[in-house]
Amino acid sequence: MNGKNMLIIGASSGIGYALAKQLQTQGVTLFTAGRQPPQGITSTHMSWDVTQVPATDALNQLPSVLHGLVYCPGTINLKPFHRLTIDDYRRDLNINVLGAVAAVHTAYLALKQAKGSSIVLFSTVAAKLGMGLHSSVSIAKSAVEGMTKSLAAEFAPVSIRVNAVAPSLTDTPLAQTLLSNGEKREAANKRHPLGRFGTPDDIASMAAYLLSDQASWITGQIIGVDGGMGSLK
Repeated sequence: MNGKNMLIIGASSGIGYALAKQLQTQGVTLFTAGRQPPQGITSTHMSWDVTQVPATDALNQLPSVLHGLVYCPGTINLKPFHRLTIDDYRRDLNINVLGAVAAVHTAYLALKQAKGSSIVLFSTVAAKLGMGLHSSVSIAKSAVEGMTKSLAAEFAPVSIRVNAVAPSLTDTPLAQTLLSNGEKREAANKRHPLGRFGTPDDIASMAAYLLSDQASWITGQIIGVDGGMGSLK
């Protein structure tokens, strides 16, 4: 990975930050984008609110050759269906899906120039399992999974691999309210067959692998990193 150019969108916290730290230790040249630059990370940072500014304007410091793109922004908007508004669904789609579409569209030519690059997107275990209160995020992340497979098929002839990681509950700022006290944390541990919820490094390690040459024959996959929740009873 030494010397490769990688773009992480949403690297200031959570999984994106953990991934940036891992890649930095591997000698990757990092480009980051988001509302805030990641602290303690050496990168070329571009300010981008994925819901507001066109990606073509914001991602204006990309290199001519890009070996990897990771789109990390996401949402956890858990409400009963009757309390979710059309604007809730629209916001989740904008952040999870349309932001990713804009990022890939803007970075496509640089990814193609690498003649062997990788795109990593993020889904959720709730796109596979029926989970109450998850309809908005499940719809958005299911769209991410469809995009992953479609783009993997379309981009394979130009050697761009596209995969998605589908975590279960992970200890990130986005999940703070779900893990806000010891009782909630213990309940979350018990819901997972392996007896614990995820850490940012658990998920970042899979993303780093998918970016690497070790994963050069993997594309079009939705990979569950979920403590067994998506497959085991």
